[in-house]
Amino acid sequence: MELIELSAKTRETSGKGAARKLRQKNEIPAIVYGAKKDPVMLSINTVEFVKIIRKHGTMGLFFNLNIDGDSGKKKSVMLKDMQMDTFSLNYLHLDLHEIDMDETVTISVSVETIGESIGVKEGGLLQIIRRELDVVCKPSDAPETIQIDITDLDVGDAVHVEDIDMGENVEIPHEVNFTIIT
Repeated sequence: MELIELSAKTRETSGKGAARKLRQKNEIPAIVYGAKKDPVMLSINTVEFVKIIRKHGTMGLFFNLNIDGDSGKKKSVMLKDMQMDTFSLNYLHLDLHEIDMDETVTISVSVETIGESIGVKEGGLLQIIRRELDVVCKPSDAPETIQIDITDLDVGDAVHVEDIDMGENVEIPHEVNFTIIT
């Protein structure tokens, strides 16, 4: 998966009032945190962030975060949490987690079906039990989606987590061989 360029500015103020003022200026309050590092309060341009979300979605996003323009520091981060207003759907706050590109991370990846199953052609109903799965991998090996070919899936058949081959560098952690599609 690619690192998406994202610009941010550091901010000194915190709290509800400061966050409201930022949102009025078309900025999203954000924070970057990581292991053994102090959290950094940021503001991110709403228009720039919305363009990224519309193009890439929200699952498993990795950013090359440029803080305070060219003179600032660049950090590799992943989108950990995103708070939105329920009614207006405006972004309220972003949590970004600083990552090491050489260490494994756990991310959620959406499940996508390919083809039309034999069972559906015969009048059966395809049920997607899990629409997303957690995977453990290095950020550079992270898949954008998990694609499952269902063309040979007949009525009564199922695809389980152990049926999915993600390759050598990507692992789907599981204790039980749970069903994904039936």
